[in-house]
Amino acid sequence: MDLDLRLVRYFVVVADELHFGRAAARLHISQPALSKQVRRLEGELGFRLLTRDSRHVALTPDGSRFLREARVLIAQAARMMRPEDTGLRVAHIFDLDTSRLVVDAFADRYPDVSVIASSMDSQRQLDALMHGLLDVAILRVTPSMTAAHPLGWVHRPLRLEPFWIVARPGDSAADPVSLHDRPLEVFADPPGSALFNAHGEYLVALETHADVAFRWLGNPGTFDHCLARLRRAPDDAYLLELESYALRYGRLGLQTYRPSDLQPFYPWSIAWRDEPLAPAVTGFIDVAMDVAASHGWLEGDTGAPAWQPGAQVSLGIAIAQARKSGGSSATSLTGAVLAVDGGWTAH
Repeated sequence: MDLDLRLVRYFVVVADELHFGRAAARLHISQPALSKQVRRLEGELGFRLLTRDSRHVALTPDGSRFLREARVLIAQAARMMRPEDTGLRVAHIFDLDTSRLVVDAFADRYPDVSVIASSMDSQRQLDALMHGLLDVAILRVTPSMTAAHPLGWVHRPLRLEPFWIVARPGDSAADPVSLHDRPLEVFADPPGSALFNAHGEYLVALETHADVAFRWLGNPGTFDHCLARLRRAPDDAYLLELESYALRYGRLGLQTYRPSDLQPFYPWSIAWRDEPLAPAVTGFIDVAMDVAASHGWLEGDTGAPAWQPGAQVSLGIAIAQARKSGGSSATSLTGAVLAVDGGWTAH
């Protein structure tokens, strides 16, 4: 029997979503047509892959086994169709430096492997990763991502990036500075906008926890555009900004501060598909964790109470778990650490 790879791909998307409607939308076909194709695959195989009723879809034991093999088959087919020199495909988020520092270190260690970098937000990175368009993603994992894609990928903590407060150009130094001293602005698309994303979800949670109302400025994207907007601002407010940008503002002479009352941390993770890894992917993951260790990205050091949304365990436990597995090779990390409700917990 010759397997139809198209049917196998259909099944993998259904298995990822565990919902025929969402899977059909991803595949741009009708739900009845998708159901018919999956049944056709089951008929060719001679066993059931899924159990389904009007409300639930679940993998059978044979379906779980077949899914693992299907991912290997699809990954192999994708590699066969790619030119040998296409390189390692990664993504970055605007000018934030986490991905760049990892890519720089990877290029130093593996100078013969080319890196193809694209700019994508967290959700687009995950979509590209699951569709085989990225090899590795560096992103914020959210509850909606893990709910929509319960299988097929692996992720682990990479960085707890602190937020800083940035003063207006010309402001004199002040100490201490809290989240409540002045109106607080953020570069992000607000709730209800078409571009509201994982970063916005984080900031909404922070507003609620810290009892502060942000001024949402939209998302100019690159650092230069953010700097121009900050210089045009006429009023007396502070900007809440990730460390990647805040330290650049500081180098330009603007006053920057760690918040004195609450220290928000933005949790970045590294993610890859749950499949046999190419050597370049394994190397990239190992380099990423080495960079995290050398920069102290998982230390979470602060003088103020630390916060991240929905963490199910304390920051200390999360860091201890990451350190415990830090000496392991990338190929042994599957299932070691999973994101739960936007935070990290042992699994």
